[in-house]
Amino acid sequence: MSAAETLLTLPARRGRALRLAKGEAVEIINTHGTQVVDTWVFNAEDMAEYLSNEHMRANLGKLWPGKGDPLVTNRRRAIMVMEEDTSPGRHDTLIAACDVHRYAMLGCTGYHDNCTDNLFAALRAIGLEGRDCPSPLNLWMNIPVAAEGATAWGEPLSRPGDRVVLRAVMDCIVVLSACPQDMVPINGADCVPKDVHFRHLPA
Repeated sequence: MSAAETLLTLPARRGRALRLAKGEAVEIINTHGTQVVDTWVFNAEDMAEYLSNEHMRANLGKLWPGKGDPLVTNRRRAIMVMEEDTSPGRHDTLIAACDVHRYAMLGCTGYHDNCTDNLFAALRAIGLEGRDCPSPLNLWMNIPVAAEGATAWGEPLSRPGDRVVLRAVMDCIVVLSACPQDMVPINGADCVPKDVHFRHLPA
């Protein structure tokens, strides 16, 4: 295994960013089976272009991507492909990244770790400055949608060891956040965020 393929830890409640060249991939492993991973992808040459859920839904004609589907940017072109997905395939594209305002609405009176801050911190750690927080692809987040349009906060359908491989179609920046949500059961019935693992795979 090369250094680039080393298994790395994404700690619970934290974010990490990595640079991928065209053709390289990131493998994200839901180690304990219940952890949601907010995922952003930016064009490495122009961060004003990024993975856009609303454009991707229009392109795919469905609410979440699956194996073989392109992840589409706000300029309506593929930035990555979901090359593999061993999970039941439920990944949310509707819900914004959590932030301090979300936790205040849930009754939190002090600072709460959140995916929006994780995004900006992860980018700073690799020398980049983020301006806005696009809506992330929420890997393994289960948001059931009823026929009349109502949504709910479901527990993940994923299992320990389920993995997703995202392959870069262009040079890009990928940011992952192990969602700190512990006030609704999106990270499992115990509402306890957990570590996940990831690898940077060669072309």
